[in-house]
Amino acid sequence: MIRLASSSSTRAKLLLEAGIEFVQQSVDFDEESIIASSPKNFVYQATLGKFEANLKEFGFKEYPLLVADTVVTSQGHILRKAKCIEDARNILLTQSGNSTSIITCMIYLSKREKIIDISTTEYLFKRFDLDDIERYLLSGDWRQKAGACMVEGFCKPYIKSVKGHESTAMGLNVEILKRFAL
Repeated sequence: MIRLASSSSTRAKLLLEAGIEFVQQSVDFDEESIIASSPKNFVYQATLGKFEANLKEFGFKEYPLLVADTVVTSQGHILRKAKCIEDARNILLTQSGNSTSIITCMIYLSKREKIIDISTTEYLFKRFDLDDIERYLLSGDWRQKAGACMVEGFCKPYIKSVKGHESTAMGLNVEILKRFAL
């Protein structure tokens, strides 16, 4: 059993599918104050901040602690969570027909070990159909998603090529985590 210190339903689903038992509890961490020199540096700082806040709140003696964060980057821009529908539209148009990297950092701490992993999955997308973008925006599924991106949903039919694990793109590299948490 581990403590997933994330409110992400997608991360919870990944753990369920991997057969990793967990409880889901987290405290908030404000990512807005992070100043980073690169997307990897940003996602590491965000994960470390969440880790420290959740470690202070929960510790790791009862359950190992798992914290993760994800950032999306395309065309030299870090694509954060969209604040409004227009922001989401611009973020999606940045990715349309382009290469997009989804970077996930996770920190896992148990009594035996501490694992810090930063993994990247790269996608090359076909151009998104503008009507599909509008339907997706109206669905609201882009909310609370890094880069307004759902590779398991909206983006899936537009994937031309992929390098890396889909779980990384969904917010948690379960392929690595299973080595330590099972």
